[in-house]
Amino acid sequence: MPNGAAGGAAVAAQQIAEAIKASGAIVKVETSDFEAILSKSESPLVVMAEGGLFSTNYQYLTGYKGLVFFTKSSTPLELHYRVELVTAKKIWIPG
Repeated sequence: MPNGAAGGAAVAAQQIAEAIKASGAIVKVETSDFEAILSKSESPLVVMAEGGLFSTNYQYLTGYKGLVFFTKSSTPLELHYRVELVTAKKIWIPG
């Protein structure tokens, strides 16, 4: 690997590490587990975005007990009326 490419890779790795530190731990879970986590909160905040290259998927994030939980589904989740929903243009998960 030429010196310039190695330097660029090192910078990219550092930026990814910093993004992970800034966002904290992100835990990827199955949709059913995500819904179970939501049921444990009185008024959970959920961030949702549509994604996908060839087919649409629905991505969700929520915080619980200091961790951030993420799930992806091929169909929209039916969220309880207690859920405060924020729609984002994109959700980016490092790594």
